[in-house]
Amino acid sequence: MSISRRLFVLGLLPGGALAQGLVLQPRALAFARDHGAHPEWRTEWWYLTGHLQDGDAPIGFQLTFFRTRVDEAQGVRSRLAARQLLMAHAAVTDVGAQQHWHGQRLARWNGEPPTQAGQGAYTALHDTDATLGTWRLWRDAANGSYQGRVQTPDFALSLQASPTQPLLLQGEQGFSRKGPDPTQSSFYVTEPQLAVQATLRQGGRSRTLRGTAWLDHEWSEALLHPDAVGWDWVGMNLDDGSALTVFQLRRADGSALWRGGSWRPAGQAARSFAPDELRLEPLRRWISPRHRQSYPVRWRLHTPVGQWEVNSLLDDQEMGGLGQGGPVYWEGLSDLLDSQGQRVGRGYLEMTGYAAPLQL
Repeated sequence: MSISRRLFVLGLLPGGALAQGLVLQPRALAFARDHGAHPEWRTEWWYLTGHLQDGDAPIGFQLTFFRTRVDEAQGVRSRLAARQLLMAHAAVTDVGAQQHWHGQRLARWNGEPPTQAGQGAYTALHDTDATLGTWRLWRDAANGSYQGRVQTPDFALSLQASPTQPLLLQGEQGFSRKGPDPTQSSFYVTEPQLAVQATLRQGGRSRTLRGTAWLDHEWSEALLHPDAVGWDWVGMNLDDGSALTVFQLRRADGSALWRGGSWRPAGQAARSFAPDELRLEPLRRWISPRHRQSYPVRWRLHTPVGQWEVNSLLDDQEMGGLGQGGPVYWEGLSDLLDSQGQRVGRGYLEMTGYAAPLQL
């Protein structure tokens, strides 16, 4: 790493001035480095979602860390100034109990590692390692597994998610278009079909559960087109080992500004979808009692490799709105149904920009 880059990462160079001219270009990704943080880019997240089996009823979980670059005010330089804003969301959905619990944390970060474990905020450069206080998501370089732990007033979750398949590089070898202008792109890496072992503690009860998860790592400078208010995204682990990704960037009137995604059959190469190859059709809506916003919680996906339906397993899986800032969005455990109505997979549906235009 160059001296200038080290100084920038530590917050000793004017990040705003350097980053103003950044434009993402396709490049070969290098791992494990690109599993780590990219603080020179405006927005980044690590999304771990999945389901655990408890008898006949699945339990969904989400653990997400977000990082946003904070540009300096003109002429203001301080080693102690916050260079990044870090936020973490966690949720558990108990389908059998028809309950959804979620929590969040938010902190500013000056770009330096915390002085004590369990305190402060931090994202490592060399590999995945994101920390907000006692909440943490990190990758074990020895075996590639992801470790996570969170504790909220409603639940505590610790887990290990181990890879069973190679990385899925979305788009053009990890360079994923998100709009008609190439600057509206991200680097996008997925790890589907992760094998999970987790311990879930609630109300004095502790359960050790197994399941399957999906991890998305994405970073960008200008992800959203000016006309986009949010997106609809589907990530599904199929029972046969395949992986399906479908997303659309959405205008305020509900029309699609851009679409994309991929299909990777088990043991085969991935196929990326062109925008004109996809159509997402909302079938049923749910109205949030908190924000009075209507979310489509059942969709029909028209793709060149088949037609599916995505059906939420619990309508009320709305996130955010806990009085700490951050976006309000819907992120929930859902089933994937084939054209005959048979369940063929399970994963997560995410919808942003319905309560208010998404601000990155």
